[in-house]
Amino acid sequence: MSTTTFPSCPQCGQDNTYPDAALFICPDCAHEWSEQAAASEEDDGPRVIKDANGTPLADGDTVLLVKDLKVKGSSTVIKKGSKIKGIRLVYDNGDHDVDCKTDQGPFILKSEFLKKA
Repeated sequence: MSTTTFPSCPQCGQDNTYPDAALFICPDCAHEWSEQAAASEEDDGPRVIKDANGTPLADGDTVLLVKDLKVKGSSTVIKKGSKIKGIRLVYDNGDHDVDCKTDQGPFILKSEFLKKA
């Protein structure tokens, strides 16, 4: 038998967890989570969102687009150099991590296409 220890359940805190393919399962509360989620919970502090140049961004910053962005499902294009004021950082939306309002409407953008103004 292996003496491998598995992470405690993030929902109920019990140590009675087991792996099933790419997920961990807690039989006590029936919560399931991935190994990546378990690893990210053990990281030190919150995720830092950086712009295209590696500068950390914060809520309320003003940014500029570094390339033209086509809006999916529309013929609209947000032009390179467009200034976007008052951004809001979003941490739970995959790689689209900046919520903002432009002249074309509200969007959620990837920080890799922005630079701090």
